Amino acid sequence: MFKEYSRRFFSCVLLVFICNANNAQKDSTIYERYGEKYVWYSDLGFSTAPIKLKYPFENGIERIKYKNNSSAIWGLGFSYKWFALRLGIAIPGNIRPPSQYGQTKYYDIGFDFSVKRTFIDVDFHLYNGYAIKNAYRWNDSLNKLKPNDIRSDISAASFSINSWFFKNHHFKMQAFRGKTGAYKKDIHTFYIKATMNIHGVGSNSNDALIPIELQDSTQSKTQTVGITAFDFGVVPGMAYVKRWNAFQIGIMGGAGLVIQSKFYSLDSLGRGFLGLAPRIDIKFIAGYNQPRYFLMLVTDFDNKSIRFNNLVYRQTFYNIKLVGGIRLDRKKKEKKPKSNN
Repeated sequence: MFKEYSRRFFSCVLLVFICNANNAQKDSTIYERYGEKYVWYSDLGFSTAPIKLKYPFENGIERIKYKNNSSAIWGLGFSYKWFALRLGIAIPGNIRPPSQYGQTKYYDIGFDFSVKRTFIDVDFHLYNGYAIKNAYRWNDSLNKLKPNDIRSDISAASFSINSWFFKNHHFKMQAFRGKTGAYKKDIHTFYIKATMNIHGVGSNSNDALIPIELQDSTQSKTQTVGITAFDFGVVPGMAYVKRWNAFQIGIMGGAGLVIQSKFYSLDSLGRGFLGLAPRIDIKFIAGYNQPRYFLMLVTDFDNKSIRFNNLVYRQTFYNIKLVGGIRLDRKKKEKKPKSNN
């Protein structure tokens, strides 16, 4: 009896080993991972998060646009196996003229990891300092030479935890991103993204977000000093990678609805509501990727919105950067020959 169970047990183990070996061979023909290499890279780009407030204001004005004025960011990164580290430094100067848009302080913290077919990403963004574009249309103290209302007291923040589950087990985010892996042939997959977010905009000085000239005295929400929301949900989408010689192009896109708990605050009091909100996000990565080095253009768009009937807040967090790096082989220790003595 024991021998029979032993034979069955070892047969099952052998079968599992063979299946895993076959899967590994299939995987190796689709993508290549560089977990045993030291990956050093640098990137140059910028991040921004413009805001729009839509409402039937007077004088035919339908929306107010808030623009931030971030600096270009230079990053240095290193990756080996499961470990990854990146440091970003803001380059002195601003993308837009400070006299027109003021200055924005930007903070960005994030990390990610994979568990089997699931990729998990955690991000925090904070922008301090905005300018209301073309405020001269309602503010008599401004003109076309100085058209914007600089609001250094306005801050926008976003904290997100996202998890992607890919139907095709050959699809790996490391190979899609291109730093610690690369695809050898075309691949596509359907995915489900679980998302949880806390985001919004507010005034650090407790001044209203909407200029007093445009406030509606019959609607307290137009006098709000802050708009925030907590939402969660599931967003389906598709991912596709095109490989041509040493060039790789990848795109991910999804759209769906999230359950949203939303608030606006006024005179230290807040009003809360529950509803649904649309969610759209897009990732695009393209470039030249060889086993020794890579150069890629990376973009990431994350659209968020909050609606209080006819008052709608929309914000798009996105970044664009050029990433280049090299992969170095790890030096193996040479075994010392055994002495015959």
